[in-house]
Amino acid sequence: MGDRSAVDPARLFERFDALVISGPTASGKSALALQLAAAWAAQQPCEIISMDSAQVYRGMDIGTAKPSAAEQAAVPHHLIDLIDPAQAYSAAQFARDVQALIPVIRARAALPLIVGGTMLYFKALTEGLSALPQADAELRARIDAEAAAQGWPAMHARLATLDPASAARLAPNDRQRIQRALEVIELTGQPLSELQRSATNEPAPLRLLHISIQPERSLRREAAEQRFDAMLAAGLLDEVRALKARGDLHADLPSIRSVGYRQLWEHLDGQCDLATARERAITATRQLAKRQMTWLRGLGADVVLQAPSLPDLLAALEVHAA
Repeated sequence: MGDRSAVDPARLFERFDALVISGPTASGKSALALQLAAAWAAQQPCEIISMDSAQVYRGMDIGTAKPSAAEQAAVPHHLIDLIDPAQAYSAAQFARDVQALIPVIRARAALPLIVGGTMLYFKALTEGLSALPQADAELRARIDAEAAAQGWPAMHARLATLDPASAARLAPNDRQRIQRALEVIELTGQPLSELQRSATNEPAPLRLLHISIQPERSLRREAAEQRFDAMLAAGLLDEVRALKARGDLHADLPSIRSVGYRQLWEHLDGQCDLATARERAITATRQLAKRQMTWLRGLGADVVLQAPSLPDLLAALEVHAA
């Protein structure tokens, strides 16, 4: 184990444009980033860039585990509270924003810490995204009409004949993604899976040190339940109720499809009782963590931690700062 004095963060600032701390939901990555920033405060100021697709929305604080006002005052944060929940934010936009932020932060002699679990954002930043067509409202309406008549499992079966690779990774009731895959085929004549294999929006190269928190499955399952119950106790239902009361938001928006918000929205719509909504949200959180772990294992990392331990992280960073 190394101590805090054993790591020279100035060397990391010289060698890397930014550090990335990733991990599944409820793995403690945000707390670890704050601890690291505090440990280095006297030697190397840090600023945190959120890599979270839900924290960009204003008015969605409890269910996104957004850093508190005190935490944001202690360490500067970026890409939080960017847009209204009625708007959309993309992985491509994230990559552009981060590419623009990093030199600005470094010009202040601060080390950027990119922290979060939206792994598509990480892929967009490091690998670029394939050139896919814009959404076509008329085509989507037609696909939705066909699905209303035939059911989404039937649309999934159609996709399986046209793009087996995409169909294999999608659930038969994953309306949003099945619709998008069928839309892309009709607009381009090519399977979505083939287009995604060839990234054409290449990002500028960044020197990133990737730290990945990968807890065991049993710990992830326990954390998912504890996290959602804590959010309920903190007033998440009232937060969703306030969003619903606006009148301009609906269940198909990316913001409201976020885990926890979607299930409580369904409860407020009268589709289920609160106990059922809670169970569905916990299950969805566990499924999200499982998908994130699949991404993380496939991407690889420079440092892998089973728990968000600052001493373990500092010991591992000694190698990269030497």
